[in-house]
Amino acid sequence: MKLRGLRALWLRWVIANAAGELFGLGLTFAVAAAGFTWLERLGGILSILAGFVFAIVSGIFEATLVGWGQWWAMHPWFPKIRRGEWWRATTIGALIAYFMGYLPSSIMSLGAETASTAPVSEPPQSILLLLAAGMGLLGGAVLSFAQWLVLRKHVQRAWIWIPANMLAWMAGMPLIFWGIDWIQRMDSTLQMVGVMAGILLAVGVIVGAIHGYVLTRLAKSLREFAG
Repeated sequence: MKLRGLRALWLRWVIANAAGELFGLGLTFAVAAAGFTWLERLGGILSILAGFVFAIVSGIFEATLVGWGQWWAMHPWFPKIRRGEWWRATTIGALIAYFMGYLPSSIMSLGAETASTAPVSEPPQSILLLLAAGMGLLGGAVLSFAQWLVLRKHVQRAWIWIPANMLAWMAGMPLIFWGIDWIQRMDSTLQMVGVMAGILLAVGVIVGAIHGYVLTRLAKSLREFAG
């Protein structure tokens, strides 16, 4: 496997992650926006529970697109990893991450609803971005753990896959939060869609570039171990 081949792996990986986040998260946000009015009509606790269920289901959709795309990118270099195996690992990680991410806010919303208290004021954006970075660290570990279980059967030093994902999502998650805050100030729906699509594409590129580099190191060590 030549270094040129490793660069090809990195490029394919970045493209796969960019497309997966653009269409996976993009469609999730689009459906969420379209269903917001319907959820409001449900009212109260039912709308909160419905929103939580939707978030979990959307995680399966996003994980499917990302998992299949990643497998397409890596398969020539990791031919022993099956598509279903990688998809299951990606989906399990995404479901746990979505569950952990949405459960606290849902519980808080339920508590506020039952107590009939006024909503808590939102903290400054700088604090939100720091929290998003922390969420990215934790989410990256959760997302990559099941994938690591797959990788460790085929490559040495597979443990670096977990910190690589933590670093990648620490960089990507604040950008998502910043983008959501930005588009909420816009009046044009078309502008909102275009800006959010660009942000999600950038997130996919950034995240894919970071853990994609680590994947090329794993592919190189796989070649050296084999030959």
